[in-house]
Amino acid sequence: MIEAKFSFPQNGSARFIIMGHSGSAEAGEDIICAAVSSAAYMAANTVTEILGIEANAKVSDGYMKFEFSGSETAANIVRGLRLHIEELSKQYPDFIKITTEV
Repeated sequence: MIEAKFSFPQNGSARFIIMGHSGSAEAGEDIICAAVSSAAYMAANTVTEILGIEANAKVSDGYMKFEFSGSETAANIVRGLRLHIEELSKQYPDFIKITTEV
């Protein structure tokens, strides 16, 4: 199962951790993992490369942690990622779990 955890501790700050594999298909064939991974990379790259926000990131197999502070615009991009993954979880509820910390 893919677990996605989001946190928005203060205005202009955000963090997400996405971990695990959906297990819905073999590696390289798993459309759920591909959709989540693609969306997470797009959000992270938009924040760092397009907006120029410095962020802390850690990536390994089945794991991505991304956090930053100082930009409400960038935080809204992460909110968009959360919305996207929430919609995916409605289509694939057995494979994606989302939590949001306050």
